[in-house]
Amino acid sequence: MPPIPPLLLAAEIGGPPRYDAAHHVGLVRLAERGALDFVTLRDSFARPGPDALQVLARVAPATERIGLVPTVTTTHTEPFHVSTAVATLDWVSRGRAGWLVEVSATEAEAKLFGRKPAAPAPALWREAGEVADVAARLWDSWEDDAEIRDTSTGRFVDRAKLHYVDFAGTDFTVRGPSIVPRPPQGHPVTVVDAVAGGHSEQTAARHADVVLVRAGRPEEAAAVAARLRARAARHGRDRGSLRILVALTVDLGGGERPREPGLDSAPSDAEGLHYSGGPVDLAGLITRWHTHGAVDGFHLTPLFPERDLERLVNGTVALLQHRGLFRTFHPGGTLREHLGLARPANQYAHAGETS
Repeated sequence: MPPIPPLLLAAEIGGPPRYDAAHHVGLVRLAERGALDFVTLRDSFARPGPDALQVLARVAPATERIGLVPTVTTTHTEPFHVSTAVATLDWVSRGRAGWLVEVSATEAEAKLFGRKPAAPAPALWREAGEVADVAARLWDSWEDDAEIRDTSTGRFVDRAKLHYVDFAGTDFTVRGPSIVPRPPQGHPVTVVDAVAGGHSEQTAARHADVVLVRAGRPEEAAAVAARLRARAARHGRDRGSLRILVALTVDLGGGERPREPGLDSAPSDAEGLHYSGGPVDLAGLITRWHTHGAVDGFHLTPLFPERDLERLVNGTVALLQHRGLFRTFHPGGTLREHLGLARPANQYAHAGETS
């Protein structure tokens, strides 16, 4: 039997809107103490509250190792600004940033901006894919050694190592280059939630590093993973470059139960399938699914973050660590290193070398 790959674990820290930085810092530090790969902070134009990316930019200096992945909505926003904002988060976190790609589908959200009406899902996810594409190009528009900071000549940057991206998409054009140097990870980690089915799956297969999926059984999860990896291969990607996590909402307020509530019978929703039980049984569920080889890990959304995240870290994660199934510390410094993903080569520098 081949060795079981490392288990990946991530958690959502969102809940009712909170405006105090100490709340978010405390939750992320708790997740970091459990050596989780990353936390997400969901956001949308349809809900009140502070901007998720700005919140995690505040959290970044107060944490050291854990990955930080805010929701970034690609609808009604300028791709150039999306790219620079995510790149900035990667800089302030010293290489721990990602972004959870989201779209905005309602007419009410469109009216907040007043620029264009709501569009159908296929068009929104096509646009999201183009934003992910141009973001990667903009991150590469500075070569890694473009900054020279030569005080004797007054030259800050080697202009030969800045590149126009000249991107022309269906809904926008971007010339570039970026105004932010290439991020520490090369490309911050791109996460796509595949809850929308075929439309978001296509974007995920083409652009994502991490995909969140819904599945009620290990066999179902394995089939979804195989489909996504096959789609990625058709786009010329390495099948092994995709990390696939099952999205699961967890309610750890009850006692231990001998079954997996919700996973075999309850339908999924936008937050994923539901687990209700205790930390020990959740550890058993994760162990069974992971040893089955269905997916790379889990993205867990605590029903009540303050209560359930603590039980997740001190109960479920501690038990998985005791069993040797999950690490006790972050071995690397960047989110890509946590996930076992290579730092991408700069497409423009590589093109220049080829020429």
